[in-house]
Amino acid sequence: QVQLVESGGGLVQAGGSLRLSCAASGSIISINVMGWYRQAPGKQRELVAALTSDGSTNYSDSVKGRFTISRDNAKNTVYLQMNSLKPEDTAVYYCNADLIRSSFPRRMDYWGKGTLVTVSS
Repeated sequence: QVQLVESGGGLVQAGGSLRLSCAASGSIISINVMGWYRQAPGKQRELVAALTSDGSTNYSDSVKGRFTISRDNAKNTVYLQMNSLKPEDTAVYYCNADLIRSSFPRRMDYWGKGTLVTVSS
């Protein structure tokens, strides 16, 4: 079994910073892509940032220059450093991993349960 566990959400004032972490555990052989998505009330889930195993990144236009995604491959952990937070960044943030596991089917897509980020104005 594979699990993704997020941490680091909370309440912060506009202009502040938060750092999210997501640790993947279980029967993992390798991880292709790890990323962060978010879902605000009444809106669809959207990609925030993603990072491939070779270091390529993809950011939503709304967070470019403010958020940074990084990864510790040895720990199967991905981080999201969020700076200059805005009220519109308020959402539940979900970790996602596209990985290869030891059981079949080998390639699977996993989601964490989410962590709430609230930015007050």
